[in-house]
Amino acid sequence: MEYPEKTVLLAFDLYSQLAANGQVSKADFADLYSNEDIRSLAQLFAGRVQCTIIDDAEAIYLVPLAVDSPFHMSNEQIKKTFLTAKSVNMDIYLMYLAIMIFVGCFYDSYTTFEPHPFVSLQNWLEKMNQRMEALASRPEEELRQAETDYNVNWVALIRKWSDLDDVKETVKRQDARNTSRVGFLIMTKNFLETQGLLHDAGANEYYLTEKAKTIFTNYYLEERYNRGITDFLYALDHAAPAAKEE
Repeated sequence: MEYPEKTVLLAFDLYSQLAANGQVSKADFADLYSNEDIRSLAQLFAGRVQCTIIDDAEAIYLVPLAVDSPFHMSNEQIKKTFLTAKSVNMDIYLMYLAIMIFVGCFYDSYTTFEPHPFVSLQNWLEKMNQRMEALASRPEEELRQAETDYNVNWVALIRKWSDLDDVKETVKRQDARNTSRVGFLIMTKNFLETQGLLHDAGANEYYLTEKAKTIFTNYYLEERYNRGITDFLYALDHAAPAAKEE
C-alpha cells in the first residue's frame, strides 16, 4: 500500500520522537496517533528495529521485543547502573527471574488476568524463596534438560540465589548495597522503577504502572515471548493432583 508523502513524514515524526525519548505524551500526539495510517506506519518503522509501539491512557511507548534490538539495554549497562561492581551476567539472569516472579505475584502465578492492587517486598521475597525451593526440588537431570529446552541455566540460578545471604532476612534497614536476598530484590525494584514499570508507594509496597500492565498483558503473558519459561517455572503448582489409592 502506498501512502501520501505527508503521512509518511508524520508517521516518521512520531516514531523519531519515540526513538529519541522512549515515550511521548498521548495528549501531545493524539491527532497523529488517532490516524490509522500514521499509526500503522510508525509501527512498521518500530518493527524494523525489533520494537513495538504500545499505549495506555496517558502515554505512547516504544518497547524493544528482542535482545538484539538497538533499543534493548545491554548487560553491561544493567550491571553498571543497577547492580554491584562485582556483578556477572548470572546476576542479570537472576534479576530477570526475580522480575518474572514479581509479575507472577500480581497475576497469581500467571493464572489470572486481573492483577492484585500491590505486592509487598516481604511477599515478593517469600514467593522468590518458594519458587527457588520448588526448582531445587526437581531432579537435576530434569533441570539440565530444561537448560537446553529453555536456554536458561536453572542450576546456576538456584545456586546464585542460595549463595545470597538469607540470615536475618528482613525488609527493615535493607538497601541495594548489601548481598542479601532482600538487597538483591531492592536492586531489581530500582531497575523496574527506572523503566517506569513499578511504582514504590512507600512502606515497601509496590504497584504495577499502567505501562507495565499494558506490556505484561499484551506481550509478557504470551508464550512466544516468554518461551514457555513461566509454564516450567510454575509447573509444580499447576500439576494435576495424584490419584488416591483405594
